[in-house]
Amino acid sequence: SRFETCWPALMKDSHGVIIIFNPDLPSHLKEIEMWYSCFVQQQPLLDSQCLLVAHHKPGSAGDTENLPLAYPLNKLKLIHSNLEEDPEDVRMEFIKYFRSIINIINENREREEMAIIS
Repeated sequence: SRFETCWPALMKDSHGVIIIFNPDLPSHLKEIEMWYSCFVQQQPLLDSQCLLVAHHKPGSAGDTENLPLAYPLNKLKLIHSNLEEDPEDVRMEFIKYFRSIINIINENREREEMAIIS
């Protein structure tokens, strides 16, 4: 894509990646593999630092049970967002995700401080 030259700047010092996609578009299922490869695996970030959000448009009869995600995407935390039906659920999942990222940052900082001391 034409923004690829900006990717290194976007990735620098990032602690988490949220990939939002439209599960009704088969092309998106292929594209998120590329996003995962570039933004998570190449950094490298832990899978727990990545959140997949399958966003269902209003009125789409989205199947939230069986998304044909291939390995390694099927290892990632996946939430379905449908802001018409359950915005609160999505909000709670985001809060959980941000808490987990903060925990990882704090653990890394403590590890670095211990390394300096010892």
